[in-house]
Amino acid sequence: MASFMVLRSTLPRTFASATARNSLRSALQVRAASSTTQYIPGGPILKGTVNDPTEFPPPSRTHGSYHWAFERILAASLVPMTAAAFVTSGSSYPVFDGLLGLSLVMHSHIGFDSMIVDYVHKRKFPILSPILTWTLRSATVGVLVGVYQFNTNDIGLTELIAKVWAA
Repeated sequence: MASFMVLRSTLPRTFASATARNSLRSALQVRAASSTTQYIPGGPILKGTVNDPTEFPPPSRTHGSYHWAFERILAASLVPMTAAAFVTSGSSYPVFDGLLGLSLVMHSHIGFDSMIVDYVHKRKFPILSPILTWTLRSATVGVLVGVYQFNTNDIGLTELIAKVWAA
């Protein structure tokens, strides 16, 4: 009984692999007979396309590791900055209020810019990508002006959040 089960389980695999090998061999022979180039076992090496080494851009202080480090420092500094702004009153220390407003807007801008760069890439969306980038830049400038006006002419960001929190 056990030998019958072993024979039964190995027979289809042997037949299937032999059939697959024969069909692959015939496909390669048809391809070799129909094409003018010879079949190379490892595959052809294309020159001037995907096999060329990647050209790296020159180092820049505004992109790459410096940019990444700035994003992480800004994100990590938002936690103590938020706590310091709420411990001290916004009207007593307007510097904390302004710094918190500026940092939140910069953090949001960097996050939305990363989404545009990752998901609406310029090579795939040559018209939409610059439009979204400039829309984000103009919205960021508008929000910065609004935060400045709100902090200087009204109660300020931390006072607003404290009032909303208490309501």
